[in-house]
Amino acid sequence: MALQSGSGRSERVSRDPAAVRTPQRAFRRPVDPAGTRLGAPGRLLNVPSPTGLRADGRERPPAPVAPQTPKPPLPAVAPLYADDAELVAALRRGEARAQSILVERYEPLVERLVAGALGIDAEIADVVQDVFVAVLEGVHNLKDASALRSWIATLTVFTARGRIRRRRRWRWIRFVAPEEVPEVPVAAPQGETHEAVRATYAILEKFPADERLAFTLRFVSEMQLTEVAAACRVSLATVKRRLARAEKRFVEEARSHPALNERMGRGGRWGES
Repeated sequence: MALQSGSGRSERVSRDPAAVRTPQRAFRRPVDPAGTRLGAPGRLLNVPSPTGLRADGRERPPAPVAPQTPKPPLPAVAPLYADDAELVAALRRGEARAQSILVERYEPLVERLVAGALGIDAEIADVVQDVFVAVLEGVHNLKDASALRSWIATLTVFTARGRIRRRRRWRWIRFVAPEEVPEVPVAAPQGETHEAVRATYAILEKFPADERLAFTLRFVSEMQLTEVAAACRVSLATVKRRLARAEKRFVEEARSHPALNERMGRGGRWGES
């Protein structure tokens, strides 16, 4: 479409928007006229490019990374009642957490000693519970808190001995032989080992309680002679005499028992040379 200009010449103007070109401006970096950012008026600003390139097209170097200082390791958390003295003090204050830790710490010892004294027996759990009841009741009378372990071992021995003696008295009164007492299923060894264990405690059932405890503490629980003497509250000489009598009697009985005679013949402490 032709339009008439003011000078009389006609000028053709296109109405097509695509045909109209916008003049391109040269890239300019922003200027901070007040110099508020870099301290110098009119200085060019280093504006980061979203493409990671400089204004001249070169790649911008990576920004320096501050070195990371390694974090110090966290201090180890000290266990509650790390020693027996702290545990005894907490037990005397009646702290419930201390009672739980007492059982966690000493239940394996008590179970081992009770099981050694009684053998395969359904009353093991009851005796273990009786021991801890006695510990909680008597902890206020414990003179040396550092001797807690040996004191618990002594209580365990006397509690087991009391159970053995009491059971024998009731069996005698009721005229019930040990093999006639109904058995309660408990976790026990299997096969040949099971028979050997049953035979061992069938022999020990005939022993006096003190000799039986000395024997089982020494040879089943594998305690040292001094530990056996301390647990039984007798002298070392007394323990040795009890063990000598118990060993002699056990060997004589075991040689006549099929489940034990073969094992003893294989050698070891009571094996034939």
